[in-house]
Parts: sequence; structure tokens; C-alpha cells
Amino acid sequence: MDALDRLAEPGLDLLARVDAQLAAGAPEGHPVWPLLRRMQVLPGEALRGFLDLHPAPLATAGHAVRRLVRGYDDACAALTDAGIWSGPAAGAYGEARAALLRHLDEGPESLAGRLESTAGYADALAHWVEGSRLAVARVLAEVLGSAEAVRVRAVTDPGVGTLAAAEIATRVLSVLGVAYDGAETLLRQWSPSLAESSWRTPVGGSPYHGASVRIG
Repeated sequence: MDALDRLAEPGLDLLARVDAQLAAGAPEGHPVWPLLRRMQVLPGEALRGFLDLHPAPLATAGHAVRRLVRGYDDACAALTDAGIWSGPAAGAYGEARAALLRHLDEGPESLAGRLESTAGYADALAHWVEGSRLAVARVLAEVLGSAEAVRVRAVTDPGVGTLAAAEIATRVLSVLGVAYDGAETLLRQWSPSLAESSWRTPVGGSPYHGASVRIG
């Protein structure tokens, strides 16, 4: 359980009140309007969805993907031994073997390279979730102890309550907006490295079907 988990219950309670106030509208020209239009969600709903994000499953996924690389290492080791073959068919086999080695584990576009990139992306997402949860926890702690929170809970004057709700919503949605911007930035940065690994045709072309091979 992290700081955000501990603040989730009182945070959701406060933001439910904020959502109820904002459902009736917000002050004209208030900075909350651009945030509401952009996020397309009220702060309580936004927080509820964000609470489901945890870094541990992403970090575990990264470790699991990296373990798969060992299988490619074993396959490459089996393909490294060219044997004592000669002849046209042996040459074709050598070309195919070299192409398969390149496809399995040569550079970032190989299968092993793409696995490493996938694991790296999972790690980056885990760090993003961890940092974003801390940022959201901080803003929740601030608004829970704010004068605006007292006004929202009192709700004796609808006008005052609406303004206080808009102030809280602005602070919460601003932090959540920055968090989601970070996720989109990560996706743009990692997308080229996560593309499908394409087969690179052997330089020698097609295999020599029916040709002879000499061993030894």
C-alpha cells in the first residue's frame, strides 16, 4: 500500500462532493473548464480510474519478458555451429542459418531486441505509474487539508461551494493531465522500438533445393 492507497478513501469522498457541485456547473471563465473539456471526466471519476494503476504488475511483466530472451540465446547457440558441411546445399543452409541468427538476436530489430525493448517499455511504464501515483497523492493531501475542502463539505452557499469545488477540481485534474501526458510521451518514444520484427531475407537468395551436400 502506497501513499495514494492510504488517501484514496477520503480523496474519493471529497471528490464525489466536488463532482456533485460541478454537475450543476462551474464559474464562467474558470480554469477548470479547459481541463474538463480536455479530460472529458469529472475529478472523482478520473481518480477512481487512476487508482487501478499499479507499478508492480508492469515491473513483473518486464522481468518475465526478459526471461524469454534466454530461449533465444539457447537457439542462437545451437545455430552458431556451422558444421563441417560443403557444397551448394551446405552454402544455402549457411545463408539461411546466418539469416535466422540475425532475425533471432542481431540488433534492436531482431526478436531478442524487440523483447528487450518490450521489457524496457514495461519498466518505463512502471516508473511512470510510481511517479504519477506519488504526484496524485501529494495533490490529494493538499486539497484534503485545504480551505476549499471545508467549504465543499459545508455547502451552505451553493455559489461558494461551486467555486471551491472548481478550485479543487483544477488542482486534481491538472496533476492527472500531466500524468497522462507522460504516458503518451512514453508511447511515442517507445513505439519505434516495439514495431514488429521483420524477416530479413538472406543475401544469397533462395535455397538450393535438390543440390548436394558433403559432410566432412
